[in-house]
Amino acid sequence: MHDDRSIVEHRLRRVLEERVKPALYSASVPLTVGRWDAPGEPVPVAEGLAAPYAPAAAGEAWGPAWGTSWFKVTGQVPREWAGRAVEAVLDLGFERMSPGFQSEGLVYRANGEAVKGLHPHNAWVRIGDRVAGGEEVELYVEAAANPVLNVQRPTYEGDRLTSGDAPLYRLNRLDLAVFEPVVWELIQDLEVLAGLMEQLPADDARRHEILRALERALDALDIDDVPGTAEGARAELAAVLVAPAHASAHRLSAVGHAHIDSAWLWPLRETVRKVARTCANMTALMDDHPEFVFAMSQAQQLAWIKEHRPEVFARVKEKIAAGQFVPVGGMWVESDTNMVGGEAMARQFLYGKRFFLEEFGIETEEVWLPDSFGYTAAMPQLVKLAGARWFLTQKISWSQTNAFPHHTFWWEGIDGTRVFTHFPPVDTYNSELSGRELAHAARNYREKGRGTRSLVPFGHGDGGGGATREMLARAERCRDLEGSPRVAIERPAAFFEQAHEEYAAAAPVWVGELYLELHRGTYTSQAKTKQGNRFSESLLREAELWAATAAVRVPEYAYPYEELERLWKTVLLHQFHDILPGSSIAWVHREARETYARVHAELRDIVDGAQRALVGPGSDEIVFNGAPHARHGVPAGGAGRAVAGGPDTEVTVAERPGGGWVLANGVLRAEIDGRGLLVSAYDLRARREALAPGRAGNLLQLHPDLPNFWDAWDIDAFYRHRVTDLTEVEELRLIADGPDAATVEVRRAFGNSTAVQAVTLREGSATLEITADIDWHEKEKILKAAFPLDVKADRSAAETQFGHVHRPTHTNTSWEAAKFEICAHRWLQVEEPGWGTALVNDSTYGHDVTRDVRADGGQTTTVRLSLLRAPRYPDPETDQGRHRLRYGLVPGAGALDAVREGHWINLPERVVPGSREVAPLVGVDNDAVVVEAVKLAEDRGGDVVVRLYEAVGGRASATLTAGFPVAEVYATDLLERPPADALPYAVTDGGQVTVALRPFQILTLRLSRDARGARD
Repeated sequence: MHDDRSIVEHRLRRVLEERVKPALYSASVPLTVGRWDAPGEPVPVAEGLAAPYAPAAAGEAWGPAWGTSWFKVTGQVPREWAGRAVEAVLDLGFERMSPGFQSEGLVYRANGEAVKGLHPHNAWVRIGDRVAGGEEVELYVEAAANPVLNVQRPTYEGDRLTSGDAPLYRLNRLDLAVFEPVVWELIQDLEVLAGLMEQLPADDARRHEILRALERALDALDIDDVPGTAEGARAELAAVLVAPAHASAHRLSAVGHAHIDSAWLWPLRETVRKVARTCANMTALMDDHPEFVFAMSQAQQLAWIKEHRPEVFARVKEKIAAGQFVPVGGMWVESDTNMVGGEAMARQFLYGKRFFLEEFGIETEEVWLPDSFGYTAAMPQLVKLAGARWFLTQKISWSQTNAFPHHTFWWEGIDGTRVFTHFPPVDTYNSELSGRELAHAARNYREKGRGTRSLVPFGHGDGGGGATREMLARAERCRDLEGSPRVAIERPAAFFEQAHEEYAAAAPVWVGELYLELHRGTYTSQAKTKQGNRFSESLLREAELWAATAAVRVPEYAYPYEELERLWKTVLLHQFHDILPGSSIAWVHREARETYARVHAELRDIVDGAQRALVGPGSDEIVFNGAPHARHGVPAGGAGRAVAGGPDTEVTVAERPGGGWVLANGVLRAEIDGRGLLVSAYDLRARREALAPGRAGNLLQLHPDLPNFWDAWDIDAFYRHRVTDLTEVEELRLIADGPDAATVEVRRAFGNSTAVQAVTLREGSATLEITADIDWHEKEKILKAAFPLDVKADRSAAETQFGHVHRPTHTNTSWEAAKFEICAHRWLQVEEPGWGTALVNDSTYGHDVTRDVRADGGQTTTVRLSLLRAPRYPDPETDQGRHRLRYGLVPGAGALDAVREGHWINLPERVVPGSREVAPLVGVDNDAVVVEAVKLAEDRGGDVVVRLYEAVGGRASATLTAGFPVAEVYATDLLERPPADALPYAVTDGGQVTVALRPFQILTLRLSRDARGARD
């Protein structure tokens, strides 16, 4: 029987590929082709349509990398085809590979109307279901010669500045052809049944029933006349296709989807066109299939087509109103969630959900992040505060070490908030609804016996494309088919409502982050992109703070609403999960660096303008403190004249026996030896040494870094097997010697690179600051900065959005061992009861923490920052060049100290000449309650919005004081809307409000200004 089955399977495969599929089109005639190559970047549609076309033909080479060619195809339907279905077959030179990773096209009519996109699995345009004959055909194709870059090897094709100019593609077929509907239906029957049969157990009676039906169908088919005998072959399959599914069959909610990376192996400008192609395809498919539902996330992408392809956007709006095209996600882009700052995560929801509300009147309830590289433990609270109810991810199925134990569960965040979450067991967000995928989803589903349903996103994605008519045919055939899960095309909300009703009470709970056991290198790759993001987030905080303060206090100052919104959206776009993580082509990161430079310049101008308006004319040095904690006598969020420290906190410098220097300031004593290494960091207040005995800190370490796969994405644990300690010193000198600050500079050379580190101790500071100027020219290496600490720490605390997350430092189980590289924002801290130490930074995210027992019985906990990597794919020049990185060691730091110092290194004081001090617009009296944002309300009514959170993981109460007359204060969601049943806070005559927060709670307050004294 095994041999018999194998014979039928092989026979089916050959007949299907060599006879049936080629018979899909019978008669054909070539179209007349004209071609115009656009010079440089893509041109507007009107320009492409009006261009001078030269004759072209099938077989002709076209398209240097990133070029655009326009093709005009004309012809006439032969009269003898009257009554037949006719399609234009437009094969631009497609290879049999996933759509979105090679040449693509968008078809237009002569009037500029977009018809549909073209890709390898969708290369047709319907001319008529029953043509009359004699119809004139005139179509235009905007063809993109995107190079094939998903090759996992270094290539310079990833930037138009370095790519070649040789043609990449050759026109295959540009014809009018008769479409054979019965042959098409037969193809779908055969593929669905073959896929189902292959997944059924070998001894399953249903498998053999399908096998015999397929054998009879092949016998009924005349391979020399497939169109003429296809109906008879289908008749042999009819009985097995109508057999209903078992009552216990798994239920799959199939949702059309086209996950489109906003940038990855293509630049942002190409994504604009990918979105237009996909949306044109999906709306056209909806015309033919009213049952089809397509979900699309990322407000940015819909905003792009509104701006660049308004006729496509109009079709999308029409289908949204009809309920077929479903906006999901509620975020500006499908962002990274590991490295994005807290306020930026809030703005992803604010601007994303607001776009969907304003454009379509839709309140999205699903957070849709299938492909991000792990998910922050702050997310559940943000989801709830954004007014969403559900969360969907897929990427956790990529974890290499441990299989995630749930598919439908409650996800609990750091503050205790829970969100109902689904992780589709189909293990792909690009399903084709194949028999293999459907069977895998049913087998893989981990909630058997409690739940009965899961969701499957289907359609070509990553590079776009979306669902196809073939996928819809599979869904229809599997709607109620014996041996298969039941498939129903429906909206995501329908799935979540049913799953919640069925399973919410019994669903398990997962507490903490959804850590992806893969792609850990994304915390470090493309350091300048990450630095650009961090600096942007800090400058946006200051720009809003000082602009809001000036708008309330200075009558002639106007709050820059439009500018801030535009800048926020630019930064949010670059937080997409292949840009900020550093996993895009060189073009993307080159443009990101240029964009961040413009963003920073604009934000500095806003900050400067607001600060000058606040201090007025004058020559006094007024110090602005944009951090959420007071320093040097200046209040948080205010400006004043700096208060000098006393003699007890001045910096002293002494030469160290054997070479180097000793720096001290009454708070901290640091010793740098003759190698330029930190050999002591002594907490003078606690009388405690931070560094492990006999070990040196601020040690640069170089490792080989060639992961098995996914260069820019991955760090594999075996990188630790080889390490080079960079201890050789070229130059060591004292370049500042107090009393305000002392600095020791050390210069090192290694490989083809150099590093100059400046180690600084400032008056009264508890932080030893380190600035590393690195000229990096290594390949496939990773550079780390190590601090071996004399601390017995079973866990580390790493800042995440609106709080911090604890992770074990041990490797008791495979779950802990898999977290050998971790993400932290502004700080990472380790402690034993009563004393700890933190590392703070201004733009580094990757860290690792290890521990070992010394000969003296003590334990050393080593914390390292991952400074730079040098992967060669997809950008072969990743991070080559100069970098300036800042970080600091804070001996004696508890969690609150780490929070404070982390903000200070990211929000430097600014000195502005003027005559007036500036009282804070808002202030709080508890350092554990951090003011994250101060701004004017998005609706431009003049209200002040304050977002704050509890920062150390305990309950906290605080009095918030407004520096302006307040009429009412309400708590709101992230969209600055108070709940329908909300009651205002009690406000004293002095503008004070008392708040109480649970651990890590985020609280957004909207303060309505009393117009009678608003400008006081």
